[in-house]
Amino acid sequence: MKDLFELFKKIAAEKQQSGGAPEFLVVGLGNPGMGYVFTRHNAGFLAMDFLAEKLGVELKQSKFKSLTTAAAIGGRRVLLMKPQTYMNNSGEAVRAAADFYHIPPENILVISDDAAQEPGRMRVRRSGSDGGQKGLRSIIEHLGTDAFPRIRIGVGQKPRADYDMADWVLGKIPEEDQKKLFSVFGCVADAVPLILNGGIEDAMSKFNGVKF
Repeated sequence: MKDLFELFKKIAAEKQQSGGAPEFLVVGLGNPGMGYVFTRHNAGFLAMDFLAEKLGVELKQSKFKSLTTAAAIGGRRVLLMKPQTYMNNSGEAVRAAADFYHIPPENILVISDDAAQEPGRMRVRRSGSDGGQKGLRSIIEHLGTDAFPRIRIGVGQKPRADYDMADWVLGKIPEEDQKKLFSVFGCVADAVPLILNGGIEDAMSKFNGVKF
């Protein structure tokens, strides 16, 4: 019975934390529309859906050119976002939410695909260049800085140098790679609260070497 009461107290505390203005943005990148769902470029959307399901919330409120929901993660008030601007204009949505809630770049965590890493890997970074990822590029341009944390999910390199990158990232994720990605999503969900609570070095140490 004591354990049950403790569970109720925890749920009540999390609900209370999710009220009020968010302190952080957690943004999954991708392209809207059913035709893009299982493409490599939508790894960020898929990871966000996994995280939302784990938290017991749904990204269904239309706000800041995004699908959003409030959540409590690690005791922090968070706005989860899936920009609906298409990948190349993701910065429009992020800047709008950041300005509205006065959220600094260091409190904006972005989750994206990474065509430089093989499927089954992820990389946590405190800041850095876009690495050719156009959603990250748009966010950097709109925020005027690259000093925001990000989680990059490996989707595999294009098969040859002359292969068009747009065709590659907009291609469907093979079934064998989907299984690896979903394993990585579990690590992403574990890394998010660590990062939001100032443990980005711990997150990098724990998850940057992961391989499925």
